[in-house]
Amino acid sequence: MEIKRDRYLNDLILRMHNGMVKVITGVRRSGKSYLIFHIFKAYLLNTGVDEAHIIELELDRRENRQYRDPDAILDYIKSRIVDREPYFILLDEVQMLKDFEEELNSLLHIENADVYVTGSNSRFLSRDIITEFRGRGDEIHVYPLTFREFMQVYEGDVYHGWADYMVYGGLPLTVTMKTEEQKVRYLDSLFTETYIRDIMERHNIEKVQELGDLINVLASSVGSLTNPSKVAATFASAAHSEISQNTIRQYIEYLKDAFIINEANRYDVKGRKYIGTPLKYYFEDVGLRNARLGFRQVEENHLMENVIYNELRYRGFQVDVGVVPIRKRDNTGKQLSRQLEIDFVANLGSRRYYIQSAFQIPDREKEQQEKSSLHSVGDSFKKIVVVKDVVKVTRDEKGITTMGLYDFLLKEDSLEL
Repeated sequence: MEIKRDRYLNDLILRMHNGMVKVITGVRRSGKSYLIFHIFKAYLLNTGVDEAHIIELELDRRENRQYRDPDAILDYIKSRIVDREPYFILLDEVQMLKDFEEELNSLLHIENADVYVTGSNSRFLSRDIITEFRGRGDEIHVYPLTFREFMQVYEGDVYHGWADYMVYGGLPLTVTMKTEEQKVRYLDSLFTETYIRDIMERHNIEKVQELGDLINVLASSVGSLTNPSKVAATFASAAHSEISQNTIRQYIEYLKDAFIINEANRYDVKGRKYIGTPLKYYFEDVGLRNARLGFRQVEENHLMENVIYNELRYRGFQVDVGVVPIRKRDNTGKQLSRQLEIDFVANLGSRRYYIQSAFQIPDREKEQQEKSSLHSVGDSFKKIVVVKDVVKVTRDEKGITTMGLYDFLLKEDSLEL
């Protein structure tokens, strides 16, 4: 069972021989190693690259432990380069290499070497890894499987596929598991024994309970506006904890650095400016979010919103929460100000889309409610309402497109329908 990850393969192909270290980042178990050692290597071989010109080292393997020494690995790589033809150096678990930043910079001085690296501990997963290469690192971020990638290998129809994906997420290994018990145990163990432990070890966190409680609060409030002061108030009232706002803010940054959560800032569409807090947090994988809550709060409307956010990020968009200030007069003629919300403002270069996630639109009143913020934007960029129901793609008299969730997630050109 092979999962095609064509977008990432194309990203790698476009960056070949660009004089930079290709740094493959992403949350643990998202498929980084499989991408370079199987998918990318197969591409190289199929395009005529001699296998002797592909230098692979998985540094976590016992038989390769000698190459964790900087001098030993450099000598080995140089011994493998015997002509002027291009060589491809693929290194996995590179954080196990002592002084690996310095070592990778040394490899960049080999003129006919093209370097690709990945790793899976918190030191390497951190967003600041690219800065270690002083502008000579080129990041490719690997997300868990999108719903379209998931359905490539799912044995069932799209409806059962969505029900499974919404609960257990898109980490590649979960797709291969046959029972719910296996998936639950795997995701729960991964979160507790791997992700949380990595963060604690890297940042010397002693208050394990507080970090865990914070993750629970964020997992319970997916799609809701929040900020450190609100979280601190929740701790004070529910957990009787006096954890400070600064500590909460710090812990949130740690979770972002490890790619467990992402944040969506609020953007004033008419004022064309960022507003600041409160903002929204979404999980990189909904299965991990559900596992953290013991699979007890599987609310499809919020998870659908999280999945749409992740899909837009996967497609390369910067994603914000839209705010549309409006003024209206009440029955007495008094002018009132209020703010309408657009779930997502997605930007990529000169392209912009306004997207509303609407789980159900059972009647005209609900339709007007979901579209009111889009009607108030006042520009010509495309506006889309995504509904859970299976519907034909339609466009109303004001140009607002309505489409079903499956069309949006499964069709690569869905934003242009």
